[in-house]
Amino acid sequence: MKELTDPAALADLLEQVDYIADEGLATVGYLSIALQRPLMVEGEPGTGKTALASALAECLGIPLIRLQCYEGIDAQQSLYDWDFARQILHLRTLEAARSTVDAADTEGILYSERFLLARPILRALQESPAVLLIDEIDRADDEFEALLLEVLSQYQVSIPELGTIRAATPPIVVLTSNRTRDVHDALKRRCLYHWIDHPDLDREVQIVRARLPQVSDRLTRRVVEIVQHLRAENRLIKLPGVAETIDWARAVHELGRVDLDLDTAMMTLGALSKYREDTEHLRVVLAEQLSR
Repeated sequence: MKELTDPAALADLLEQVDYIADEGLATVGYLSIALQRPLMVEGEPGTGKTALASALAECLGIPLIRLQCYEGIDAQQSLYDWDFARQILHLRTLEAARSTVDAADTEGILYSERFLLARPILRALQESPAVLLIDEIDRADDEFEALLLEVLSQYQVSIPELGTIRAATPPIVVLTSNRTRDVHDALKRRCLYHWIDHPDLDREVQIVRARLPQVSDRLTRRVVEIVQHLRAENRLIKLPGVAETIDWARAVHELGRVDLDLDTAMMTLGALSKYREDTEHLRVVLAEQLSR
């Protein structure tokens, strides 16, 4: 893993993989790595929370291990499970060979690392240095948060049949949340926290240029200006994030345009809006903005 000396060094590395981090995000990211503390990032969808974990893994030259959270997720999906099919096959092999291995030894074999299925969290502990992305933690429930407490405080997992497995090097842990529900304080206390807001116009232009260098500067700025206007107006059901800005600029560019005209904007609204009501409002706004 690449060594970091300060937040500016991390910001430079992230920029090399086309992730533009402001000073606040670069600082909290650096401190998360230096202090070996998990980083919880919240913000509106499409503001680059998940992309941050991917960018950290890429710029530091380490694997990204992702755990997508959902309602009902438990230890079997997140920590570990046993390979029951192989265990049964092994038992049948012993029976066919009329093995004299006693019951205690057989159980010891069946519940060894040979038959252990490492899920994302355990994999991150075993394979670290790595970036562990726990995505959309707000979609999980209270029981899953309790499972995370031991992992995030000691970077270890207790397996009754094997004992405790600890990470030789703590992974870089990034938790993301869209704030569909409040995450418990016990989990937040173990993390550093950062809110990722929508970028201002100049930084969003910089982000789009970094991700889509093939798009003309004129088209990039025009697309970003309209998206910024929509956010300031705040009349949409779902405000467009940076991801939608990039998708829209790419869609217009793929049609061979170097600037944004009204007809092209209307044809590519599906890249920007995912709600019928928003699409109707966008038609009015675009007519006003692009007919000047």
